[in-house]
Amino acid sequence: MSRVAETIRNWRQDGWPLVAALSFAQLVSWGTIFYGFPLFVVSMETELGWGRGLLNGALSFGLLTAGFAAYPVGRIIDRHGGRLVMSLGSMLAVLLFAAWAWVDHPAAFYAIWFGLGLAQAGTLYTPVFAVLTRMFPVDFKTRITVLTLTGGFASTVFTPLIAWAIEALGWRDALLLMAACNLVFCLPVHGLLLRDRAVLPLEKPADAGRPESSHPVPSRPMHKALRNPVFWGLAVCFTFYLLAHAMLIFHFLPMLNEFGIPLVIAVAIITVIGPAQVGGRILLLFGRKMETVTTGYVVMALFVTAMLLLAAFPAAVPVLFVMAAIYGGANGMMTILRGTSVPELLGREGFGAISGALVLPASIAAAIAPSLAALIWELTGGYAAVILTMLAAMLVSAAGFVFAVKARK
Repeated sequence: MSRVAETIRNWRQDGWPLVAALSFAQLVSWGTIFYGFPLFVVSMETELGWGRGLLNGALSFGLLTAGFAAYPVGRIIDRHGGRLVMSLGSMLAVLLFAAWAWVDHPAAFYAIWFGLGLAQAGTLYTPVFAVLTRMFPVDFKTRITVLTLTGGFASTVFTPLIAWAIEALGWRDALLLMAACNLVFCLPVHGLLLRDRAVLPLEKPADAGRPESSHPVPSRPMHKALRNPVFWGLAVCFTFYLLAHAMLIFHFLPMLNEFGIPLVIAVAIITVIGPAQVGGRILLLFGRKMETVTTGYVVMALFVTAMLLLAAFPAAVPVLFVMAAIYGGANGMMTILRGTSVPELLGREGFGAISGALVLPASIAAAIAPSLAALIWELTGGYAAVILTMLAAMLVSAAGFVFAVKARK
């Protein structure tokens, strides 16, 4: 019994209760702020008479806002920790979901999604990765893996929950329920449980004797990163990955329909991606000693393989199930790779600001990807060219990662 008590005590002292709480908060934040939007489109079209382009434009606006806000959010976390930023992000989500429940004008809707973009920048993976890397510099990789493992169930949990709420309560009351989830489950974690710990820098600065305020901590690592080819290799990797990913996620269903896949089977194929993501993260959890570089090579190889299978066998149902499983596994591991590659390849100092800077071009790519895929489809008359574009983007992404590894000093 004493051994069990000692294990529990060590678990608490090592900060795992906080990691568990942050993981649960990520589940709620992702499930409401990110995955909830598509479920409201049809109901809002019906009641308000707004076009689908107008509605989705607000989502793109929010994604762009999140991308532009990522860098200043990262700098704040580098300076002061994540408690203030993540608390404000959750509070914004509470207030803006409530405002969305009363919206009746497009301008107000876009203003709400501007705010929700800020909420995304303050609550989702990028800020919490910065928090974990800052607080647990020795074993941040394991903690990031555990956190993303929980977050991977966000769509599985909240998509049916929100769909039920819209059907049972109406879309406006469903938004109030989402506001309540952020108020009850996320805000207390970020505002009350999260305590920023000061972490000593990995290397003592040459001017350590000078006043700290004369050289802000985040500025020098960011400037150094911008002169480092590793940074630009990772920027290419993440940007082109998200370009291909957003194309696939938003066009996979109509793509399968074009190739004659029945709706029920198409939905089943797409559904495989979610559990496969979790499976990929579990593999990394058990193989946590695997180096980040090795993980990156595996992820890139799986992405390219999945795209090749889709390009070669777009109408073969068994192959498509395999493709979805491979892609999902790679995508689950990619989330962790995005959190661990920066400290491993560029160093931990200034992690928040550097990660935020990498998010900006990737967010722009994700925002334009659905429209770009639609344009390619219109110009070519089919999804074959879109698939080849995704394959090319994944190849460029893989080349970016290889370049980053080779450029590391």
